[in-house]
Amino acid sequence: MANRRQSYPDNVPGDFFVDTTCIDCGTCRHVAPETFAEAADHSYVQAQPDTATERRKAYRALLCCPTGSIGSEAPAQAREVMEDFPLPIEGGVYYCGFASPKSFGASSYFIHHPDGNWLIDSPKFLPHLVERFEQLGGIRHVFLTHRDDVADADRYAARFGAERWIHEADRGAQPEAERTVSGDDPVEVAPGFLVIPTPGHTRGSMVLLHDGFLFSGDHLWGLPHAGKLGASPSVCWYSWPEQTRSMEKLLAYRFDWVLPGHGAPLHLESEAMHAALADLVRRMERHARTHPV
Repeated sequence: MANRRQSYPDNVPGDFFVDTTCIDCGTCRHVAPETFAEAADHSYVQAQPDTATERRKAYRALLCCPTGSIGSEAPAQAREVMEDFPLPIEGGVYYCGFASPKSFGASSYFIHHPDGNWLIDSPKFLPHLVERFEQLGGIRHVFLTHRDDVADADRYAARFGAERWIHEADRGAQPEAERTVSGDDPVEVAPGFLVIPTPGHTRGSMVLLHDGFLFSGDHLWGLPHAGKLGASPSVCWYSWPEQTRSMEKLLAYRFDWVLPGHGAPLHLESEAMHAALADLVRRMERHARTHPV
């Protein structure tokens, strides 16, 4: 639970605050961007919420914070907001919330599908989410974009009898995973679900393409205010040149949503998204030329 006595001095005075246990994962900034902003190494309250919608978003951020670093003078109201999760995005796709410190606060997603539901990476294992997933028909597949964001995937798989998917190169993070992907070639693992290996962030990074949604793990993310896509060598653990080639490979596909593990989601029309991806590839190639390995 956040401690008011440890709150950052750059918080705007008022109900909500962020304390010094913040790990700067960015979750609150994506869930409630009107309220939370980024400082050098942490999030802080840039403006107290003054509408019912903004307050609800702020409470969602409080619940999603992996380290419990957000506080409020009325924390009991968060229990009501808990019922919002998993939070609908569009077309049977949900944001799970309840980010886990095991994955440094990575976002996870749920796909409600008639042939079996999918969990994309993993939130905390919580009774509330278990109950909601049960109401939505359980979980058949757990898709793990890479080794960093597995969190409680094993517990969800065990609870629902789900099959976990992970790339062979990152299997050490889930050695008992039921299904693996090998190599760098795309593979349709179920009708309408295309796995595209994207080595770079880690050797075993993968993205999942489904019905216009690209679940990108830590491979790329949105920059919504600029209408652009982003990636960074500072959080590339395997190979920036490989990640650049992987990004270029995605130009062969069309999608209008990017839903990342870390970073902000982005929704653009398909052609605009393709242009944003092409622009990012050019920026990455330019960086590779000016900063050779």
